Amino acid sequence: MTARSGVVVAGGRSTRFGDREKALAEFEGDPLLRRVADRVVRVVDELVVNCRADQVGPFRRALADAPCEPRFAVDEAPDRGPVAGLLTGLRAADAPVAVATACDMPTLDPGLLDSLFADARGETGAVPTFDGRPQPLAAVYRVEPAVAACAAALDPDADEACGFGGVLDRLDPVVLPERTVRERADAAAFRNVNAPGDLRAGEASEACGSHLP
Repeated sequence: MTARSGVVVAGGRSTRFGDREKALAEFEGDPLLRRVADRVVRVVDELVVNCRADQVGPFRRALADAPCEPRFAVDEAPDRGPVAGLLTGLRAADAPVAVATACDMPTLDPGLLDSLFADARGETGAVPTFDGRPQPLAAVYRVEPAVAACAAALDPDADEACGFGGVLDRLDPVVLPERTVRERADAAAFRNVNAPGDLRAGEASEACGSHLP
């Protein structure tokens, strides 16, 4: 069995990008998806990319000759949001533990991601805090309990919270305090691309809250 998986959630549609595919938009000369994948594969044994069926071909080309050949986890029902995308990706993971991120975080810090695997030992996961909020798509999860937590959060009949807040409430992972996180990485590790203007180097927006309900 694979020791560590990396799950990149890339199936969402960004209305702020219009007709453009955000995951394929170039950041410093590379598609966003490739930038993220190249960072994630430094600390994992396999790469899983969650996406829609129509994205597989373009994404495969964007990741050609990547250090780790990706596997694609296609959403059965597209456009259900990032929790559904994470669930699909985790279900396809071969390892018992996985780092999860979004395709729009091109300045991820592999060292930070690697450290989260150590924090997650014996726990259901390890989620960093930045700018006062947990960052669920820059986190490490124990796959089996995380799948259950995502599925429960998506249950339309559930009485409890939905979205990533509901996932974390059910999962109860280690949540690293912001002081600890800032000692390991700078703010660039949590920047994401929300709009075309963010593609200019150094101008990506901080990710805090962008993947939360």
